Amino acid sequence: MSTQPSDVDIAQAHHLEPITEIASRAGIPESALIPFGRTKAKVDITHIEDTPAKGKLVLVTGVSPTPAGEGKSTVLIGLTDALAALGKKAIVALREPSQGPVMGIKGGAAGGGYSQVVPMEDINLHFTGDFHAIAAATNTLAAIIDNHIHQGNTLNIDPRRVTWQRCVDVNDRALRNVITGLGGPAHGVPGETSFTITAASEIMAILGLATDLADLKKRLGDITVGYTYDHEPVTARDLDAEGALTALMRDALNPNLVQTLAGTPAFVHGGPFANIAHGCNTLLATQTAMRFGDIVLTEAGFGADLGGEKFMDIKARFGDLDVAGAVVVATIRSQKYNGGQPREELTTENLDALKKGVVNLERHVENLRSFGLTPVVALNLFGSDTDAEREFMRQWAKEFGVALEEADVWAKGGEGAIDLAQLLLENLSEGSSKQLYDPEEGIEASIQTIATTIYRAENVEYSSKALKDLKYIKDNGWENYPVVISKTQYSFSDDPSQLGAPEGHTLHVRELQPRTGAGFIVALTGDVMTMPGLPKKPAANNIDVAADGTISGLF
Repeated sequence: MSTQPSDVDIAQAHHLEPITEIASRAGIPESALIPFGRTKAKVDITHIEDTPAKGKLVLVTGVSPTPAGEGKSTVLIGLTDALAALGKKAIVALREPSQGPVMGIKGGAAGGGYSQVVPMEDINLHFTGDFHAIAAATNTLAAIIDNHIHQGNTLNIDPRRVTWQRCVDVNDRALRNVITGLGGPAHGVPGETSFTITAASEIMAILGLATDLADLKKRLGDITVGYTYDHEPVTARDLDAEGALTALMRDALNPNLVQTLAGTPAFVHGGPFANIAHGCNTLLATQTAMRFGDIVLTEAGFGADLGGEKFMDIKARFGDLDVAGAVVVATIRSQKYNGGQPREELTTENLDALKKGVVNLERHVENLRSFGLTPVVALNLFGSDTDAEREFMRQWAKEFGVALEEADVWAKGGEGAIDLAQLLLENLSEGSSKQLYDPEEGIEASIQTIATTIYRAENVEYSSKALKDLKYIKDNGWENYPVVISKTQYSFSDDPSQLGAPEGHTLHVRELQPRTGAGFIVALTGDVMTMPGLPKKPAANNIDVAADGTISGLF
């Protein structure tokens, strides 16, 4: 009896092309290539800055995620390969996977089956060291802050109001709150601090939005690390730290180039989560792809309510990006789950649950339309999907007025998305996308607009801590920054148990965190945390390495 090959089995059986050939296919000059071995490279942005952007940009997002998985990255990669097979010069632009989910429960972000970016082991583990550079810069700044206080504190920093957090790219709940400096006078000033996962760190966000080295340095200098005893903000520039941080981040700024299994060029760069950060790959990677591709497919994390909204209101705003098309990836299983069918029964036909749960997909389509987009739905097929369920989805799409096409990319790669690719081409515009709100109206107005329009909330409720944060933000002139909502990915509300398409609820804002280097305000809602924990049986338990160095158990 044959068994289905794993993602890593498929990737390891594939013969990768030299990265120089992939770069040549994309039109990237050899002088801009910084090889990392034979199959991956960085692209030196200083060698291509005079090349104008020409490609049409397509945003790929999804429905509210479920435990069954929707395969958004897998569909995106297969769709790009399908466009290439149709003769289009297509390029992928993805986020880098975080080691936290790789060793935890979610898995990587390199696709799956015959629709992957490779070398998948490298991409899902250390890759080119970008995450390490972010952690090094983040923790260096923390050490500089502590040392300044220890060495006399000429800036008058209040140790109780240091807001800068350390980071590590591991799901480690024990680091959510820690106390440092307990070894006496020789070992630093005692203080309370915390760790975020690297994907949620401000320097990750800065990497994601910086446009060049000078902009990177400015943003790093603009980071607010805490406050003085007089409640005045202190920045990394005040500590003369921006030069060292830029040195640590210099190479990480350049986008990473790899390939799909079909040999399509792929940029994989930056990795903020969408539930606790802004959820997009780097602006530089997207812009670089648009310089060389006619069609660029990029992703936003989780659903159109989280990553999709942040892509449009943060990344597209900062990068002046005009989006020509959008794809919502959905599955029959996900809609049945949103309709109340238990996870263990999702392989059983249930038209009632499908009819009840499809409101979740409807909401995500409507959300993308609010940005001036005309999305198409990619129905990612699974072997358990029945003919009746597939027919229901086709009829639903006609009645709802949205274009829908099936995709079978895990098993067939780009071949399984040819019809979807043709549908996307038919629905591409010249670009007329827009943002949802005007930050000049203030943080409260921005949050209210997102809450009522995207989440269909009736009210926004601020905790006493959030109200105090709001006053600090206004006092320091930051109230016109755009907003990143940190919220559970499982529901349109801040309660993960509220499936489907809830409305009329209250969005609870418990804390507001200024990210003055990144240029936005983070609003923490519900119980969302910036440092995840490992599950009872971590994925790390399944990973092993053979005597010849071959990695197994990696999805």
